[in-house]
Amino acid sequence: MMDLTVTHKITQGMYVLTTEGGGCVVDAVSQVSGGDSPLFSVAVMKKNRTNELMRENSKFALSVLGVQGAGELIKQFGFQSSRDVNKFEGVAVTEVEGVKTLNDTLGYLVFEKVDAIENETHTLFIGRMIAGSVLNDEAPMSYGYYREHKEELLRVKTEKGQTAWVCTVCGYVYYGEELPEGYECPICSVDASLFVKKAN
Repeated sequence: MMDLTVTHKITQGMYVLTTEGGGCVVDAVSQVSGGDSPLFSVAVMKKNRTNELMRENSKFALSVLGVQGAGELIKQFGFQSSRDVNKFEGVAVTEVEGVKTLNDTLGYLVFEKVDAIENETHTLFIGRMIAGSVLNDEAPMSYGYYREHKEELLRVKTEKGQTAWVCTVCGYVYYGEELPEGYECPICSVDASLFVKKAN
Protein backbone atom coordinates (compact mmCIF):
# COMPACT_ATOMS: atom_id res chain seq x y z
CA MET A 1 0.00 0.00 0.00
CA MET A 2 1.24 3.49 -0.87
CA ASP A 3 -0.75 6.35 0.66
CA LEU A 4 0.98 9.50 -0.57
CA THR A 5 -1.11 11.71 1.74
CA VAL A 6 1.28 10.67 4.53
CA THR A 7 3.80 13.06 2.90
CA HIS A 8 1.53 15.91 4.01
CA LYS A 9 2.64 15.15 7.58
CA ILE A 10 6.28 15.99 6.83
CA THR A 11 7.12 19.19 8.68
CA GLN A 12 8.93 21.18 6.03
CA GLY A 13 8.65 24.87 5.26
CA MET A 14 7.29 26.89 2.35
CA TYR A 15 9.63 29.11 0.34
CA VAL A 16 9.87 31.18 -2.81
CA LEU A 17 12.89 30.12 -4.83
CA THR A 18 14.28 32.92 -6.99
CA THR A 19 17.07 33.17 -9.53
CA GLU A 20 17.81 35.44 -12.48
CA GLY A 21 14.72 35.47 -14.72
CA GLY A 22 12.09 33.98 -12.42
CA GLY A 23 11.24 31.67 -9.57
CA CYS A 24 8.64 29.36 -8.06
CA VAL A 25 7.18 28.15 -4.76
CA VAL A 26 9.02 25.18 -3.23
CA ASP A 27 8.69 23.07 -0.11
CA ALA A 28 11.32 20.34 -0.62
CA VAL A 29 14.21 22.21 1.02
CA SER A 30 16.78 20.70 3.40
CA GLN A 31 19.94 21.82 5.15
CA VAL A 32 22.48 19.12 4.38
CA SER A 33 25.56 20.40 6.21
CA GLY A 34 26.52 22.86 8.96
CA GLY A 35 29.46 25.19 9.51
CA ASP A 36 29.98 28.79 8.46
CA SER A 37 28.87 28.13 4.87
CA PRO A 38 26.19 25.43 5.15
CA LEU A 39 24.93 23.46 2.18
CA PHE A 40 21.21 23.31 1.34
CA SER A 41 19.28 21.29 -1.21
CA VAL A 42 16.11 22.28 -3.08
CA ALA A 43 14.10 20.08 -5.44
CA VAL A 44 12.64 21.70 -8.57
CA MET A 45 10.30 19.97 -11.02
CA LYS A 46 11.97 19.43 -14.40
CA LYS A 47 8.94 20.75 -16.32
CA ASN A 48 9.17 24.14 -14.57
CA ARG A 49 10.80 27.10 -16.30
CA THR A 50 12.58 27.72 -12.97
CA ASN A 51 14.42 24.42 -13.42
CA GLU A 52 15.84 25.73 -16.71
CA LEU A 53 16.76 29.03 -15.07
CA MET A 54 18.52 27.23 -12.21
CA ARG A 55 20.64 25.36 -14.75
CA GLU A 56 21.57 28.62 -16.49
CA ASN A 57 22.44 30.62 -13.36
CA SER A 58 25.10 30.19 -10.70
CA LYS A 59 23.20 31.74 -7.75
CA PHE A 60 19.75 31.42 -6.25
CA ALA A 61 17.82 32.51 -3.16
CA LEU A 62 15.12 31.19 -0.86
CA SER A 63 12.69 33.63 0.76
CA VAL A 64 10.95 32.13 3.82
CA LEU A 65 7.15 32.39 3.81
CA GLY A 66 5.22 33.16 6.99
CA VAL A 67 1.65 32.26 7.92
CA GLN A 68 0.55 35.88 7.54
CA GLY A 69 0.04 37.43 4.12
CA ALA A 70 1.75 34.78 2.02
CA GLY A 71 -1.26 33.88 -0.14
CA GLU A 72 -0.60 36.50 -2.81
CA LEU A 73 3.08 35.54 -3.08
CA ILE A 74 2.12 31.87 -3.44
CA LYS A 75 -0.31 32.75 -6.23
CA GLN A 76 2.20 35.08 -7.92
CA PHE A 77 5.09 32.60 -7.92
CA GLY A 78 3.16 29.32 -7.88
CA PHE A 79 0.19 29.74 -10.24
CA GLN A 80 1.88 31.03 -13.37
CA SER A 81 4.94 30.29 -15.41
CA SER A 82 8.04 32.46 -15.86
CA ARG A 83 7.71 31.54 -19.54
CA ASP A 84 4.59 33.71 -19.73
CA VAL A 85 4.93 36.48 -17.13
CA ASN A 86 7.43 38.50 -15.15
CA LYS A 87 6.77 37.08 -11.69
CA PHE A 88 8.60 39.96 -10.02
CA GLU A 89 6.19 42.57 -11.40
CA GLY A 90 4.52 44.40 -8.52
CA VAL A 91 6.55 42.51 -5.89
CA ALA A 92 8.84 44.36 -3.46
CA VAL A 93 12.33 42.90 -3.80
CA THR A 94 15.88 43.55 -2.62
CA GLU A 95 18.85 42.38 -4.67
CA VAL A 96 21.42 40.50 -2.60
CA GLU A 97 24.58 39.05 -4.18
CA GLY A 98 22.96 39.62 -7.58
CA VAL A 99 19.77 37.68 -6.75
CA LYS A 100 16.31 39.13 -6.08
CA THR A 101 14.92 38.32 -2.60
CA LEU A 102 11.35 39.06 -1.50
CA ASN A 103 10.83 41.80 1.07
CA ASP A 104 7.45 40.67 2.42
CA THR A 105 8.77 37.41 3.89
CA LEU A 106 10.40 36.28 7.12
CA GLY A 107 13.91 36.37 5.70
CA TYR A 108 16.12 35.15 2.91
CA LEU A 109 19.05 32.85 2.20
CA VAL A 110 21.28 33.31 -0.85
CA PHE A 111 23.31 30.47 -2.34
CA GLU A 112 26.06 29.73 -4.80
CA LYS A 113 25.06 26.64 -6.77
CA VAL A 114 27.58 23.83 -6.30
CA ASP A 115 25.89 20.71 -7.68
CA ALA A 116 22.77 19.25 -9.30
CA ILE A 117 21.43 15.70 -8.94
CA GLU A 118 18.86 14.35 -11.41
CA ASN A 119 15.95 11.99 -10.86
CA GLU A 120 12.95 11.16 -13.05
CA THR A 121 10.82 14.22 -12.31
CA HIS A 122 12.95 16.70 -10.36
CA THR A 123 16.45 18.13 -10.11
CA LEU A 124 17.97 18.42 -6.65
CA PHE A 125 20.05 21.60 -6.68
CA ILE A 126 22.73 21.95 -3.99
CA GLY A 127 23.83 25.41 -2.89
CA ARG A 128 26.38 26.85 -0.47
CA MET A 129 24.92 29.67 1.62
CA ILE A 130 26.71 32.98 1.00
CA ALA A 131 24.25 35.48 2.54
CA GLY A 132 21.15 35.54 4.70
CA SER A 133 19.05 37.76 6.92
CA VAL A 134 15.99 37.63 9.19
CA LEU A 135 13.39 40.25 8.20
CA ASN A 136 10.80 39.57 10.89
CA ASP A 137 10.03 37.06 13.63
CA GLU A 138 6.52 35.93 12.70
CA ALA A 139 5.70 32.23 12.56
CA PRO A 140 7.00 30.45 9.44
CA MET A 141 4.56 28.57 7.23
CA SER A 142 4.95 24.81 7.33
CA TYR A 143 3.82 22.54 4.52
CA GLY A 144 1.25 21.09 6.92
CA TYR A 145 -0.17 24.57 7.58
CA TYR A 146 -0.32 25.23 3.85
CA ARG A 147 -2.25 21.99 3.21
CA GLU A 148 -4.67 22.72 6.05
CA HIS A 149 -5.33 26.34 5.02
CA LYS A 150 -4.81 26.07 1.26
CA GLU A 151 -8.38 26.98 0.33
CA GLU A 152 -8.36 30.28 2.21
CA LEU A 153 -4.76 31.11 1.26
CA LEU A 154 -5.32 30.50 -2.42
CA ARG A 155 -8.91 31.61 -2.87
CA VAL A 156 -9.20 32.02 -6.61
CA LYS A 157 -11.26 34.82 -8.16
CA THR A 158 -12.68 33.81 -11.51
CA GLU A 159 -14.05 36.14 -14.18
CA LYS A 160 -17.79 36.72 -14.01
CA GLY A 161 -19.77 35.23 -16.86
CA GLN A 162 -17.15 32.63 -17.79
CA THR A 163 -16.89 28.94 -17.00
CA ALA A 164 -13.69 28.28 -15.09
CA TRP A 165 -11.86 25.05 -14.33
CA VAL A 166 -9.68 25.40 -11.23
CA CYS A 167 -6.76 23.09 -10.46
CA THR A 168 -7.28 21.76 -6.94
CA VAL A 169 -3.52 21.28 -6.49
CA CYS A 170 -2.07 24.67 -7.44
CA GLY A 171 -5.07 26.89 -8.23
CA TYR A 172 -4.39 27.47 -11.94
CA VAL A 173 -7.56 28.57 -13.79
CA TYR A 174 -8.52 27.39 -17.28
CA TYR A 175 -11.45 29.18 -18.96
CA GLY A 176 -13.70 27.21 -21.28
CA GLU A 177 -16.88 25.13 -21.27
CA GLU A 178 -14.88 21.89 -21.22
CA LEU A 179 -11.26 20.94 -20.62
CA PRO A 180 -9.43 19.76 -23.75
CA GLU A 181 -8.93 16.01 -24.10
CA GLY A 182 -5.76 14.87 -22.31
CA TYR A 183 -5.39 18.26 -20.62
CA GLU A 184 -2.65 18.72 -17.99
CA CYS A 185 -2.16 21.69 -15.70
CA PRO A 186 0.61 23.85 -17.23
CA ILE A 187 1.87 24.75 -13.76
CA CYS A 188 1.87 21.51 -11.73
CA SER A 189 1.25 18.90 -14.50
CA VAL A 190 -1.71 17.12 -12.85
CA ASP A 191 -4.38 15.74 -15.18
CA ALA A 192 -7.93 16.96 -15.78
CA SER A 193 -9.39 14.77 -13.01
CA LEU A 194 -7.97 17.19 -10.44
CA PHE A 195 -9.76 20.23 -11.88
CA VAL A 196 -13.14 21.42 -10.58
CA LYS A 197 -15.67 23.34 -12.65
CA LYS A 198 -16.88 26.73 -11.45
CA ALA A 199 -19.61 28.46 -13.43
CA ASN A 200 -20.14 32.17 -12.69
